[in-house]
Amino acid sequence: QVQLVESGGGSVQTGESLRLSCAASGRTFGRYAMGWFRQAPGKEREFVSSISKNGGSMYYADSVKGRFSIWRDNAKNTVTLQMNSLKPEDTAVYYCAADLTSEIRLRQGLVNYWGQGTQVTVSS
Repeated sequence: QVQLVESGGGSVQTGESLRLSCAASGRTFGRYAMGWFRQAPGKEREFVSSISKNGGSMYYADSVKGRFSIWRDNAKNTVTLQMNSLKPEDTAVYYCAADLTSEIRLRQGLVNYWGQGTQVTVSS
């Protein structure tokens, strides 16, 4: 069992930055591919970014490529999403996700564990 707790959400203006963190419980963090999804009001949850178990491979949705960065610290059981040049369309609840199988499966939304979500609001 893995518990994921997100932090770092908030309200910012267009062009500003936020850093989201996800802390995972347990001693098997390095066995999980990790990622971030988001869900805007009235829309389906969508993939944002993922990182492989050893941190060597990262993947981004086209909508955030070049603006967002993901990394992980397996010693601290954390995964971080740095969000720069934020836009109003980035407004959503952001969810941390973990999958035991693979980064590819996680990107498809086939996730073992979800966090509770953290709100990000970007105003123009």
